[in-house]
Amino acid sequence: MAYDIRLMKIISGEMIIGKYDAEANILKDAAVLQTVPAQQGVQMMLLPFGYPFDNEIDAEISLDHVIYEYKNCPEDLKNKYIEATSSLTLAKPGDLNGLGGGNVSDLSQLLKK
Repeated sequence: MAYDIRLMKIISGEMIIGKYDAEANILKDAAVLQTVPAQQGVQMMLLPFGYPFDNEIDAEISLDHVIYEYKNCPEDLKNKYIEATSSLTLAKPGDLNGLGGGNVSDLSQLLKK
């Protein structure tokens, strides 16, 4: 099932990401996106909306509290959100390089081994 994942800013000033549900007028499984200063610049951290008291990403935020919806949500951020809310780990194209399966150019060579 494909989710409509959206990035929004709410009236408290927090940037949140979650699964958009137009029928219920909510953002499901909302998580807070925080910026953290680092030596390499700024890093992004995904936290449960009720952190530190809630450890699960399961908050529902009414769209009445949204003041801005970003037009685009970066694919890397969507992938990290999906990994955080599920038990899935998403691989990028090319992540499986070097595992030994790509060195066979002739299928008959593979079958002889």
